[in-house]
Amino acid sequence: MTAIKISSTNQINKRVIVTKCPVTFTLHKIGGRWKPLIINFLLTGTKRYGEIKKAIPAISEKMLIQNLKELEADELIIREAKPVVPPHVEYSLTECGEELRSVLLSMKQWALKHNV
Repeated sequence: MTAIKISSTNQINKRVIVTKCPVTFTLHKIGGRWKPLIINFLLTGTKRYGEIKKAIPAISEKMLIQNLKELEADELIIREAKPVVPPHVEYSLTECGEELRSVLLSMKQWALKHNV
């Protein structure tokens, strides 16, 4: 992945917008093509990596890993590596991530109302 120049005007503007507007902040954390799908799937409980991959077959390995890392960095999900043979990893929502349930439900209701 290409390094991001933190001092660039674009990055400074992005930080200002994200910190000044609550809606933009929320969209920054959960926006994109895959994050809402991952969060929505984890609303049903803890899932293994393979279960997430099967639930979203169109996502590439690279994008799934990248989005999971971003969600973990934003403290919306918890990654737990189990020390078993064979090793596996489980993902679950944090308390903060769980609070997104009502946000996603509202978004779903809005989409259904407008025939999406």
